[in-house]
Amino acid sequence: MMEATAAFHHSKTVSFTFTFPGSNTSCSLRHFNKQLALHQLTTADIRRQPLKPLETKAFRHTGRERIRKCVLPPPSGSLSAAATTCPESQNPVSKLRNFSLESLKRRLLELTPIDVVKISGVLSVSIASTKWTVNLLLNPFFWMYFSWSWLFWPWFVAVALAIYGLYCLSKHLQGKASIFEQLAVVTSAFTWLTLVPPAHFNGYLQGWPFVFFFIYHYFFFFNVSVRRRLYGDYYARPHDPKWDIDPPKWQRLLFCVGVMLGHWLAAFEGPELHLIPGGWTNVGVWILILSSLLMQYISTLYLAKYSEKVVVPTEVVQFGPYRWVRHPIYASTVLLFATYCTALQAPLSLLFVTAVCLLYYDQKVKLEEAVMIDTFGERYLEYASKVKYKFIPLVY
Repeated sequence: MMEATAAFHHSKTVSFTFTFPGSNTSCSLRHFNKQLALHQLTTADIRRQPLKPLETKAFRHTGRERIRKCVLPPPSGSLSAAATTCPESQNPVSKLRNFSLESLKRRLLELTPIDVVKISGVLSVSIASTKWTVNLLLNPFFWMYFSWSWLFWPWFVAVALAIYGLYCLSKHLQGKASIFEQLAVVTSAFTWLTLVPPAHFNGYLQGWPFVFFFIYHYFFFFNVSVRRRLYGDYYARPHDPKWDIDPPKWQRLLFCVGVMLGHWLAAFEGPELHLIPGGWTNVGVWILILSSLLMQYISTLYLAKYSEKVVVPTEVVQFGPYRWVRHPIYASTVLLFATYCTALQAPLSLLFVTAVCLLYYDQKVKLEEAVMIDTFGERYLEYASKVKYKFIPLVY
């Protein structure tokens, strides 16, 4: 039997060959008539010569079965037949084709009582959860004002929007943010300025917070609209780096924190939203809103008319709002924040936000005017002596 094993392993074909006990005669059952060449091997030869795996070919089944190409694993040292693995038997599509009502019945009959209990429990929990969720979403009290829902689920939306806004801000600082991502930064900031504070302190939203949420968007996109009118797109143009004038980062951070704190104080200080009067009593607030919008718009247009690439001035602008204050764009921003506090009837917050803005813009203006004097010289000094007020006519 040792000789037959050696012949089997060293053959290049699948040789169904065996010998009779006590005889050296070999018998071959291969499918072609060719005598298998055998030679005597000793145990030392078998150990010295490594065994090679068989190279098998596809074979044809008899009967009505079609030809299948199966991959055989490498043969082991025994003569037992190895289990074959066919890709088609593992194909999920073939399993679906073989699926039938009879197989389903057979599988159901094979279920044990424990399996039935498990499946019933899973189905019961799924149906109950779905029913509870649908009833909760269709319940009108879930969406009404003064409901507990405004105290819980909108916070997840606001926090998610803030996280995404910070992510877009990091890309904007690297110069990689798209227009949509820049808009997400602005929307996230305005949400936490105008919507989240009154919703937190009042438990609901109505009236002025919604109005100022959209007004802030319109106000701070005026320069973008001017750039669109001049160049046909929204992208900033390269300009002289000396006009990138900003105070130190810690001052800008304190300014942002101060503005945010002022809006939260206004929501805390003001009365509940349903106590704020409406109708004709709000005419004064609308006049302040329109004044800030017109001041920002006209000032931006005049500045763009006498500037290259929107931000590089080529002449000292002395027309429009620049006849009364030297920095009307900053003044319009201060007026808008003050109008928000006025609409919420928060006088202390109004004074706080105004002081924060004036302190920050005063430092920014000193840097800008130094560059203007260095660029235009006597012309700007003459203009500054003529227009003495920086932000507020007859006041400051």
